[in-house]
Order: sequence, then C-alpha cells, then structure tokens
Amino acid sequence: MNINFKLMKTISFKTLAATIFASVAFVACVQDDEFEVPSSVGTEENQNLNTLLSQIDAGEVQLITIGELKAQFQSDDEATAITSDIAVKGYVSSSDATGNFYKEFFIQNAPQDATDAVKISLNQVDSYNQFNIGREVYISLKNLYLGEANGGDGVFTIGGAVNGDGEVEPLTANEVPLYVFRSATTETIVPKDVTSLSSDDIGIFVTLNDTEFPTNEVGQPYVASTDDYDTQRTVQRCSGFEYATFLLETSSFASFKNEVLPSGGGSISGIVSKTYNGSDLVLALNTTEDVQMNDSRCELLDINDFVIVFQDTFDGNNLNNWSRINVTGSQQWGIANYGNPAPCARISGYSGGSNVNEDWLISNAIDLSGISYAIFNFQSIVRFTGPTLKVYISTDYSGGDPNSNGNWTELSVILDTNTNDWNSWTDSGVIDLNSYVGGDVFIAFKYTSSNSASAVYQIDNFSVLAQ
Repeated sequence: MNINFKLMKTISFKTLAATIFASVAFVACVQDDEFEVPSSVGTEENQNLNTLLSQIDAGEVQLITIGELKAQFQSDDEATAITSDIAVKGYVSSSDATGNFYKEFFIQNAPQDATDAVKISLNQVDSYNQFNIGREVYISLKNLYLGEANGGDGVFTIGGAVNGDGEVEPLTANEVPLYVFRSATTETIVPKDVTSLSSDDIGIFVTLNDTEFPTNEVGQPYVASTDDYDTQRTVQRCSGFEYATFLLETSSFASFKNEVLPSGGGSISGIVSKTYNGSDLVLALNTTEDVQMNDSRCELLDINDFVIVFQDTFDGNNLNNWSRINVTGSQQWGIANYGNPAPCARISGYSGGSNVNEDWLISNAIDLSGISYAIFNFQSIVRFTGPTLKVYISTDYSGGDPNSNGNWTELSVILDTNTNDWNSWTDSGVIDLNSYVGGDVFIAFKYTSSNSASAVYQIDNFSVLAQ
C-alpha cells in the first residue's frame, strides 16, 4: 500500500511592531496611559456614523460585503481607486495591543463563521484603543484605494493613497475619522476552527487544535535575541500519521517576545496573514493568551495499529468495487492506463469540446462495524480547468441516483490543484471516519463539468483503514 501522508508546507510571516500613538480625542472617548477600551463613542464620531447610515438607508450609499469589495480589485500590479458611493462593514479581528501588528488592523465579515476579511492600513498606532477586537466598524469607501500594501503579497488592503509602485498607502491620521467609523457595538469574535492555513482566511481569527511546538524549540523565547525584526517558530499539529507544520511569526517589538514556548499541547489562535513579500501564509498572534497548550502533547497514529478494510489501487483494470452513476451527460468514470502507478480511475467531460456532466463514482458498501477508529486516504491529479471534484459519504445509500437516494455529507479533503502537470499526484491527507463507525458507509466522488470548463480528474490508491 502506497500512502503518502504529507499534508502541508511550512509557512512564514513578516510584520513590524508598534510605537507610541498620538491620540485623537473624542468626547466621552479619551485615550490615556491606562489604554482602556471605551464602551461608547464620542458625539462627533457618532454623528459621522449616523450620517453614513442615513445615506445607506436613503440609497445614496450602497453597503456591500467584504467579498463584494474584494471582487473589485482589478489588477495584481496596481491599487484600484474606489469612485463609487459604497461602504463596507466588518468586525475587528486583530489587535496591536501587544505590538505584534503595526499601523494596521483587520476586519472580518462576521463575529462568527467569518468567510471574508480585509486589512485597513492607517498611520496610527495603539489603534486597539479605538478599534478593539470585536468592534463593529463601517468604512466609507469613496475616494479610498483597494490593493496591496506590499505589491504581490495577496493581502487585500484599504488605504488612503497609492504610491509610485501601485501599492496602497496608509490612511493619514486626519483621514481616519473621515472614512472609518466604529459603532458602539462590540461583539465576541468566535475563532474559526481550521486544520490548515488558507488564503481564503487571510485576516480571519482562526483556531488550530492538536498543536504543539517541536521539542527542540520548547523553552525558547517567541523572538530570538539575534533577530532584529521578527522570529519564525515552527508549530506542529498531529494530523494522522505525520505532523503538519506551519510557522508562527512574532515581531521583535511584541511585548511577549521574551515569553518562552510552552511544552504541552492544545490549541493556538491567531490571524492568518502573509509574509512581507507574500510568498507564504502565516499565523500571527494577538496575544499569547490565545496559545492554550497546557494539555498533553498529541500522538501520531501508527500504521501498524491499522488493518485495511477496503482498498482499490485499480490494478484489476476495472471498477468492480464501485458504482458508476451517470446523472447528466455522455461521459462517465472509467479506467485509464495512467496512475500512481498505473492504472487509475479517470473522468473527463471533454469530448470534441467541453460538455455538461454530472457523474458519481460510489464505492460498494464499506463495513465499519465492530471497529473503534477508521480513516481513509487516496491520491488525485487534475488537468485543465473545471469545477472542483467533490467527495461525499453516506450511511443510507441503496442505489440509483444519489441526488434522490441517501443522505450525503461532503468531506474535507486535499485535492491536486496543479492543472498543468500530469505528475503532480497529491495526497488527500488522512480523512477521519470516526463518526461513521458502527455500520456500512459509502464514499463517493462527484464530478461535474460545463460546456465551457471540463477538467480531467484521476483517482488512485484508495484505502480505508481501521483499528
């Protein structure tokens, strides 16, 4: 059995640190050395927000989502000037209270189950006094810019100007009160549970469980004494049979830079962001209170503790272990003389051109009764563009069209995304089936294509293991 459980690449982050903020005073909102978060907003600030809300209610300004705003970014090379009467609302997800963020904060589209976020670049430090975590914030966008603060970094940023390189420049201290308005509402930000860092989550407050620092870094400070700007520390999480790793980066100006990395295991929560040059994803802490590693360290699975309960490497040049269900279109799943190694299962909606298709490849019943733990794994490859392959599981399928038979739950898997290479076989990761043990399950691959896009998908080395 050829199973590759490598899941993630190591990632890194670049950030600077905070200095002292020359405050802007508002009535009933005085920032002093106590750095207390105000419970209300000042009269002038409240008036500016009410004016914007009145314009929204009157249809003079359109309130759009963060996702709709990001869709307006027109170029990877130059910031986009916003000329429409539009505004956006979000909830602050990051904080510069510990100095790990500098002249910026992120807002996400919801306090819980967030799906989008954007960065606000401003010439202001200690902004957490005004834009504290969870604060509801409205931004009047006309005459501002949307782009990247560091060209090519892939972090959507709102700013007040654009420089000669087409990069977003920060809002000035005088511009902030003209465009960025907080309400009196502060919500509790509930971190989004994730198993890996994704560019879709940039700016969102996330949590990764089953994490720990490698033993060779335990007891080291967050920032090494030899680093001038920041330090990268590896975080690892148990993910099946191997560790998945990513980098936690901490500014050398962070107040917690000399705290030491804990020896236990648990969870870590922070903001997904990018390295300074945008080459990799990273996690950045708001505070070390979000590092909850006081439990036992996690344990990797041992392949020797598992037995194979279902396996298909397609070496028999058939699909006898599967049902092919053709819902729409003429193309179907079949066997190809390729694979990892050959042969493999294959589907394509292309025949003289792209065609509309919906085709399912559904496993025979897999018996998970009498076992305590089950997982499955496979490899995939994709060529050309088209809708993404979906993977589902059912416990009550009895045959026929799966759209009308059985209850199906989509599973989170890793699929190949390199559409230009026939050799980029990608491991799915270890998919946990623990909640389905006790009876039969059916695992299905759902392929779709359109008359304008039809990818080729190949599947190989499908295995279900149990203990």
